[in-house]
Amino acid sequence: MPMQPSNSSGNVPFFGKSVHGVLGGGKMADTLLWKNYKVSGGVLGGATLTWFLLEVIGFHVLSIVCRVLLLALSVLFAWSCGAKLIKKTPPKIPEIAIKEVPALKLASALRIQINQASAILKLIASGKDLKKFLLVNGGLALVSTVGSWFNFLTLIYLATVFLFTVPLVYDKYGHQINSLAGPAMAEIKKYYGVIDAKVLSKIPIGESRN
Repeated sequence: MPMQPSNSSGNVPFFGKSVHGVLGGGKMADTLLWKNYKVSGGVLGGATLTWFLLEVIGFHVLSIVCRVLLLALSVLFAWSCGAKLIKKTPPKIPEIAIKEVPALKLASALRIQINQASAILKLIASGKDLKKFLLVNGGLALVSTVGSWFNFLTLIYLATVFLFTVPLVYDKYGHQINSLAGPAMAEIKKYYGVIDAKVLSKIPIGESRN
């Protein structure tokens, strides 16, 4: 049975859901929360190795893929030929095929997410929701600033490390984090309420037209 990390805080609610639920549940959430150390460690280790080879050593993606395939095919070919000569069982090569049902489910999920994002962008661009406009622009400005500090590959790797550490820490120590962050969030909400009442609410917003 795979080892599971102890969770002293239980299912700490985060925006009305457990951390596992916020992450979408299922195997993906189990992996990010280290429910199986071998799988999670393998994924994070693979990401670290990939970043090291591409960023530190300077390999290229196409070069790595070709070398891995070359090595794998050479080993399997030699194994198969050797097994025939010594009359041993040849290696069992798994059949890799994309099934129709999972592919359709993935395409449907992507379609829903793209449509939702498109609807939000349309709402923001129409000038009907100033709060979302400021929030999205602030987020884009933050991402742009952080992106200027690192290249794209390093940014993706840091995001991967973030996904494998922050949810786990919050899942284990959520109550302590909430008790410390609660007063700060209350102050932020108070100042936001003042700004909203004195500034944002007085800015005219375009009405929707049918």
